[in-house]
Amino acid sequence: MAQLVVLVVLLGGAWLLYKRFISDAERLTARTREREKEQQTGALGTLVKDPETGEYRVKRDDE
Repeated sequence: MAQLVVLVVLLGGAWLLYKRFISDAERLTARTREREKEQQTGALGTLVKDPETGEYRVKRDDE
């Protein structure tokens, strides 16, 4: 019975690591595509509109 519990815990941990890896890879791919697009257009950054003030600002890397 203990072996089954250990196996379930290991499989659960592996699943969580897999999901984390996939989400990080998707985020990195999206950031790379944005930077490639900026290089192609010659832009210095991407502007985003602040919903509270209505002003535009340069998008930060952590967004």
